[in-house]
Amino acid sequence: MERINQKLQLSRQKLNALPFRKIAPNIVTLLALCAGVTSIRYSIQADWAKAVICIFVAAFFDLVDGRVARMLKGSTKFGAELDSLSDFVSFGVAPAILLYQWTLFDLPKFGWFFCLLMSIGMAMRLARFNTMLDDEPQPEYWNHFFVGVPAPAAAALAIMPVMISFDFPEVNWLVRSNAFCATLMVIVTLLMVSRIPTFSTKKLKVPTYMLMPLMLIVALFASFIISQPWLTLGLATLCYAISIPVGIIVFWMEKKKYM
Repeated sequence: MERINQKLQLSRQKLNALPFRKIAPNIVTLLALCAGVTSIRYSIQADWAKAVICIFVAAFFDLVDGRVARMLKGSTKFGAELDSLSDFVSFGVAPAILLYQWTLFDLPKFGWFFCLLMSIGMAMRLARFNTMLDDEPQPEYWNHFFVGVPAPAAAALAIMPVMISFDFPEVNWLVRSNAFCATLMVIVTLLMVSRIPTFSTKKLKVPTYMLMPLMLIVALFASFIISQPWLTLGLATLCYAISIPVGIIVFWMEKKKYM
């Protein structure tokens, strides 16, 4: 009986006092979720620039929350589930609604289908990611790769036509066409749910001699973001798209070393 009382007291203490290091990553995740939902609001109001910015803000917070959790050793199951729900809204629902409001509403009967397709693809990807956490560890050659295109990158690829239209309105006839956007959403969805390897920087180590050049590149990127935001983000997204086939080649070269 005494042991039961002690266990009850310990559980109450855990409920009454939770270390801040366990809460901090969840706060960052909630900020990402708020940015994603706010993007939906701006899409409904046809404020395209703010809608795109909110998706990238959500991507930034999504990048930070994992780093914060590992740095503070505050990873929890609750945090992992919350992160998946935030990713679904911010990178599955928000980009789909943005593209629907931007152009696909004009595609009779089928416009909403492509939005549903992207949202369902994102849900399937996140569900697979969560189940893979419980599976056996992957071979070492997978350490620097994701399985499929990750959620934030998929959202950036999907909304790339919107960013292009900001700086190059003369090509609106192409990037804002229903056929182009619908095809792009199908391709992005297939890339999300596929098992193709894509580059991951989670376990990437930077040599000390590359530290200063890397900081210089980051500073230049930040200055370009301020002066030419849409061109910079568009080119960065395009570079990521080019990296996908490169990643596949590098992956097969790494895999051959272990065969």
